[in-house]
Amino acid sequence: MLTVLMETHNHESELAQTLSVLVSGAVQGLVSDVILLDHGSQDGTAQVADAAGCSLHSAWVLADVIRRARGEWLMLLEPGARPANGWIGEVGEYVALHQKPAVFSPARQYRQSLLKRLGRRRSPLEKGVLIPKSLALKLADGMTGLEPMSRKVSASRLRAELIPAWVARR
Repeated sequence: MLTVLMETHNHESELAQTLSVLVSGAVQGLVSDVILLDHGSQDGTAQVADAAGCSLHSAWVLADVIRRARGEWLMLLEPGARPANGWIGEVGEYVALHQKPAVFSPARQYRQSLLKRLGRRRSPLEKGVLIPKSLALKLADGMTGLEPMSRKVSASRLRAELIPAWVARR
């Protein structure tokens, strides 16, 4: 089983889109819990989190949050990112057979133009990061967020695709 971790700040709409896709993973027994690390949202983020049964933290120490995660694997996502069809089987098989972090493949039908891709700094969370909890705990010491921690990860690539968060913001 895995725990999904996301950082939020006024991502009510994007969060709802991500959580709606994760429901199937919970129903099939892959997703055990979702933890949201909130940076002072003023929109309906808290209501969406509550309705979906997520844990919402407005003050946290990353290592403590990871320690309390129920899953032995963590999936780090941006609000609005959504795993594409077939992700449950692919991720379930990967976590059963491997101990190395992995990232999703970018969704082929959602590619930004070359100009937009060249002009911006990409977050490693844009690809989603699947990481064993034990490794995340080692990396989280002294980290303040998911992005800096995920920058330290060397990962394999899953066949499963991830629809990027920027699609939800269009």
